[in-house]
Amino acid sequence: MILTIALVIVLGTVAGALAFGRRATADMTNWAVGGRRFGTLLFWFMNAGEVYTTFAVLGISGYAWALGAPAYLAFTSVSLSYAIGYWLMPKIWQAGRRDGLITQADFFAERYSAPWLGVITAIVGIAALVVYVQIQLVSLSLIVRLTLGSTVSADLAVVIGAVLMLMFVLLAGLRSAAFSAGVKDVLMVVVVVVLAVTAASKVGAASPLDIFRIAEQQHPGIGKLPGLDPSSPTTSVWLMTSALNVALGNWVFPHLFQVSYSAASGTSIRRNAIWQPLYSLAYFFIIMLGFAALIANTRPEGGNLNAALLQFVADKFPAWLVGLVAGTAFLLALAPGSVLLLTSGSLFARNVVLPFRPGMSDRATLLVSRTSMAAFALVAVWLTLGRQQSLVDILLSAYSAIGMLAPGVFLAFLWRRTSAVAVVLGITAGFVALLAPFAKDFWAARMTEWEPGLIALIINAVVVVAVSLVLPRRNAPAKEGKAVAH
Repeated sequence: MILTIALVIVLGTVAGALAFGRRATADMTNWAVGGRRFGTLLFWFMNAGEVYTTFAVLGISGYAWALGAPAYLAFTSVSLSYAIGYWLMPKIWQAGRRDGLITQADFFAERYSAPWLGVITAIVGIAALVVYVQIQLVSLSLIVRLTLGSTVSADLAVVIGAVLMLMFVLLAGLRSAAFSAGVKDVLMVVVVVVLAVTAASKVGAASPLDIFRIAEQQHPGIGKLPGLDPSSPTTSVWLMTSALNVALGNWVFPHLFQVSYSAASGTSIRRNAIWQPLYSLAYFFIIMLGFAALIANTRPEGGNLNAALLQFVADKFPAWLVGLVAGTAFLLALAPGSVLLLTSGSLFARNVVLPFRPGMSDRATLLVSRTSMAAFALVAVWLTLGRQQSLVDILLSAYSAIGMLAPGVFLAFLWRRTSAVAVVLGITAGFVALLAPFAKDFWAARMTEWEPGLIALIINAVVVVAVSLVLPRRNAPAKEGKAVAH
């Protein structure tokens, strides 16, 4: 029954998605940015689809099960992200509409009048996206094992998940991904509400709110920072710096740049930014489910915190509901994962290959984009095999990497003097501060509770500003003054 229900949900959604986007994959503009025609509702599902992934459900519930209060990071980071997105995303949309941009690297190349900068930022963006794909592959592997049984090895489950994701994205474009995102968002709300309403009776609590009381009674300190481990660096400083790092890096991710380009107007974007923070209230119930799994003494295989919610559901709920959860969770990974791979392919074709083969046709560019996705999926599989890293930790790693592009994006709109050379030197300095062999121990000793990604981002920004002040003022792009209708 679990497998049947999950298959009906997934195959039905995929069929609908492919039908919805069947005419939108013939060229790069339609395939990669949906023809720039997404209205408020479609943009809502596309945008939310990339923010509320398996990280939101499996990652945060697992973090609550294993650590407790540090899962509150989800509340703060989402709210801050949309406050920044209200200002930033319409500017990205305007630049994309005015200059015919398709990828984030197109933006860097155009805004700084430096095609070579587009190549560099494309490589950085692809690296961050491949790390992000790990989250979806880890989740897909857990769901595959839930539906097919534990006889399927964890590594084989990862490979199966990658193949299914790749098959979908090769056939679909951004419009198809938007359709599947809409279905999975509706299902996610239904699943979370049903589980939240019934979880109390499964763990001997009087009400959903009573779950928090019992969790605190059984595990003193679970509801306040630093959480279950008193020696953990997950203090209020960690929460603030991690949330700020996520918020500053969120809209800088290349796939969310392309989502911004897909909007029909700046008004659609602003309406979403106003109302979507309310969507983060779902995290209250997701954290509650993580606490319920802890009260129920849930023991996922190998102590894998990412599987805590799935194991809790499998242990305590009927098969039909387990199938509904499995199918929904599959879509939570499939829709965002397909856009991540699509964006990686777009970056590689347009901003790594095309500059060296300027005569390549749109059809050939599309072929290179689709072919390269298989290679990126393989890299993501290799990074995932044999590892049991928390989805939250993987997410923070991805945000630390993409944060190296944040100063170049924000300063492009705030300070005309910003130089392309300064942006590259800032990226270099930031990665040294983040990845150098001495970096981890250095920051751990001096700024124990700070998120290392934010430290690297600050160093990056300081270098960009300092170098830009030293270098001659750059000329503004010729198209910068053109007006765009909102």
